[in-house]
Amino acid sequence: MPASELNAIINKIASAGVVGAGGGGFPTAFKLKTNTPIQTVIINGAECEPLLKVDQELMARCPAELLATLAVIVAATGAQTGVIALKEKYREAHAALAGEINNYPELKLHLLPDVYPMGDEHLLTYSVTGKTIPPGGLPLQAGAVVLNVETLYNIHQALEGQPVTHKYVTVTGAVRQPVTARVPVGTPVRELLALAGGPVVEDYLLIAGGPCMGKVTGINAPVTKTTKGIIVLPLDHPLATNYQRDLNRELKLALKVCCQCMQCTDFCPRNLLGHPLEPHRVMRAVTYGLADITLPQGLLCSECGLCDLYACPFNLSPRQVNRKIKAELQQKGFRPGPWAATTPSPFREGRQVPTKNLISRLGLKEYYARPVTFREGNITVNQVRLPLKQSAGAAPQPVVKVGDWVERGALLARTADDTLGASLHASISGTIMALNHDIVIQGGGD
Repeated sequence: MPASELNAIINKIASAGVVGAGGGGFPTAFKLKTNTPIQTVIINGAECEPLLKVDQELMARCPAELLATLAVIVAATGAQTGVIALKEKYREAHAALAGEINNYPELKLHLLPDVYPMGDEHLLTYSVTGKTIPPGGLPLQAGAVVLNVETLYNIHQALEGQPVTHKYVTVTGAVRQPVTARVPVGTPVRELLALAGGPVVEDYLLIAGGPCMGKVTGINAPVTKTTKGIIVLPLDHPLATNYQRDLNRELKLALKVCCQCMQCTDFCPRNLLGHPLEPHRVMRAVTYGLADITLPQGLLCSECGLCDLYACPFNLSPRQVNRKIKAELQQKGFRPGPWAATTPSPFREGRQVPTKNLISRLGLKEYYARPVTFREGNITVNQVRLPLKQSAGAAPQPVVKVGDWVERGALLARTADDTLGASLHASISGTIMALNHDIVIQGGGD
């Protein structure tokens, strides 16, 4: 495909404000705008976090749209092949895709084991291509581009001239009726709870994202382009307690009880890929105040949570320590030198964690077993709050003002040409009521 056609596709994706919908939020146009040769376009259908159902539903319901769009991306980038990688247990999605994929000889399906955190870009790229990404590196260094399933669906919409205005979200946990629904970006979480029949407990914690890598949120927080799920947990649930850890207390506890058993390192998915990340050594250095050369290893942590949620016999949190190290090193502008290419551990296969084991350890079996209803059609919302910054890079600059009437899909804010970021569009029709770090639209109810 000529470069001009690729540029036209990238421009449509950029104009539509497409970003990584799986949680990363990296602007998709910039991911495809590269001079590095792309051999494989990988569509991440692993749905890494348990309890979430968005990508499974999209693959089962929109196989023709997804495969046709992937074929366009493969042709446009000059890639050799396109792969949709999904877990073997997603039988409905697999059957739907298999029924269409024969129309696309350049595309294939890749079935994944049901282990956590399969879906991590490093693990996924290795599983699909057999190539490792260097520590701290990007899939491009293994000749791959990785896109989320919902991101691919949004590219399909963008090529049809439709900007990103809605988000698929799974609402589950301690609710009356778990549901996956398509809602306007900016919808408050309280509206999602209502869709799921409301919480079944009086005191609860809300997690935006999955149970392992999510963030604590509130009922008035808005759905963004990267919101994948809302999980309701009783306040006395063990996982809710984990989410309310205090770092200073953790460090004191680690100093007293960390026995350097190495289980956090033994189960670390990045360590098993050969990355020089040894959480037990980082814990030792931090708790004893050592100026240890292992501290920059914290930058390699994917924050999957296996160390604290599954591996540590004392429930300590190397992940929180690594998160703190990351923040401090990044604030100081620390840039480590490139790490050498790695070879996966020979113990990797045997130390992968089955999702069912993780679910049991987290105390989520009750919620995992419950069916999740797919809510057809758009949801009516009368007010949305759209944060200007919903992706990596710079926040877009508003092109509207308070008092303006906007139609759904209208451009609200744009980034300058060649500036990393993503445009923002109205998710409902209505009047601009406020404009600062967020844009509030009141009215339309569509």
